[in-house]
Amino acid sequence: MEWKQEEFTVSDCRENLDFELIFHFLSSLSYWAKDIPREVVVKSLDNSLCFGLFQGNKQIGFGRVVTDYATFAYLADVFVIEEYRKKGLGKWLIECIVKHPQLQGLRRWMLATADAQDLYHRYGFVSLGNPERFMEKHDPNIYRRSRS
Repeated sequence: MEWKQEEFTVSDCRENLDFELIFHFLSSLSYWAKDIPREVVVKSLDNSLCFGLFQGNKQIGFGRVVTDYATFAYLADVFVIEEYRKKGLGKWLIECIVKHPQLQGLRRWMLATADAQDLYHRYGFVSLGNPERFMEKHDPNIYRRSRS
């Protein structure tokens, strides 16, 4: 699938993704995946529905969805590079992702964010209604330890 808006494109075509840009952003610039190993990024992309945000042929943003395509989706690793922020492109990227035809009719979408709750609220995401029902096994330092 491909969506166009002026000189920008959102695409789910994996072949167009700039792996080096994605790896650099996640491993060096993100707060949620700092120090993530290259092989983990490769594996995560291989097992997700990925979306690239492009200006012409230059990738400027990314997002991925981990899903069974039937009941559940987890939105992850959404970013727009610094010089393209504050232009509405992140909103458009998320809009394209949640409207993707293969992701319709899902019972539950989830995501985790430290700072973009207002952005995701626009697309129907809310705080957990029954947080006592949800559990996690979380190791925030796993990438740092794996490099040692």
